[in-house]
Amino acid sequence: MSLSSQNIVTYSPAYTIVPTYECFNRCSYCNFRTEPGKSPWLNLQEAKEILLQLKNQNVCEILILSGEVHPHSSRREDWFGRIYDLCALAIEMGFLPHTNVGPLSWTEMQKLKNVNVSMGLMLEQLTPKLLDTVHRHAPSKFPQVRSQQLQWAGELKIPFTTGLLLGIGETEEDCWETLAAISESHAHYHHIQEVILQPHSPGNVQTFDAPPFNPHQLPEVIAKAREILPADITIQIPPNLVKDENWLLACIAAGARDLGGISPKDEVNPDYPHLQEQELRSILESGGWNLLPRLPLYPQFDDWLDGDLVARVKKWRRKL
Repeated sequence: MSLSSQNIVTYSPAYTIVPTYECFNRCSYCNFRTEPGKSPWLNLQEAKEILLQLKNQNVCEILILSGEVHPHSSRREDWFGRIYDLCALAIEMGFLPHTNVGPLSWTEMQKLKNVNVSMGLMLEQLTPKLLDTVHRHAPSKFPQVRSQQLQWAGELKIPFTTGLLLGIGETEEDCWETLAAISESHAHYHHIQEVILQPHSPGNVQTFDAPPFNPHQLPEVIAKAREILPADITIQIPPNLVKDENWLLACIAAGARDLGGISPKDEVNPDYPHLQEQELRSILESGGWNLLPRLPLYPQFDDWLDGDLVARVKKWRRKL
């Protein structure tokens, strides 16, 4: 059956591997982090055993998601080495890695490009006023640090995913300015694959005392984002944070076309279980949409890859 691009919504068959939950940032809305020194690091043998179990489960993307070790910590080099080795192991075992581990140095990004098909970092919000509230104890959330990552990813020709966190104290105008900054960066480098619009969804660990982002506002934000962002950037929403089926369909009708990585657990929002592929497919079909799997690399970026990664991606393109 021929499918029109107008009625296709995509997702990535994914699994998240966490090298460590420890993080030197203390964002008050976080339900992921543990204190430095309180979270054992995942070793390569443990990761290999996980990946072996995934071999016949049609998982394509391995999302390497980590808490952050301070850039000036004596443990930073070991932390980065562990991330690099996990990416290399994932490639060796036939998967496609996508890394999102916080701000990196130019050299770190350059090295990880060799063992990733794409990378990512949420801008969240670029307004500096959040440094007085939810980001008061989060040095790596300085707006200039986050936006510099977009620039470096573009200069290094790394296919990139970024996004906004909604409902953490920003105004509507803050959102539009952050989206405009993404659009401007993309105009220079044409490197942004996706923009995630993630509604704040309270968890059991956070100290941030605020309600969830109003679900009725999300389609409106998506529609405005679709106006601001260029057409070749896909808007992604996390379906496990969109609890009502009609709301999910309204978000898609407003312009969202991707549901992100669908894996057994949302590590960032552990209180909100992922809807699995068959349930999502049923919901979307009821609204006239077709759910299709995708790789963590969009096709227009295939020629940005070097060496062995090209062959790995081609092999997966034949499978999906």
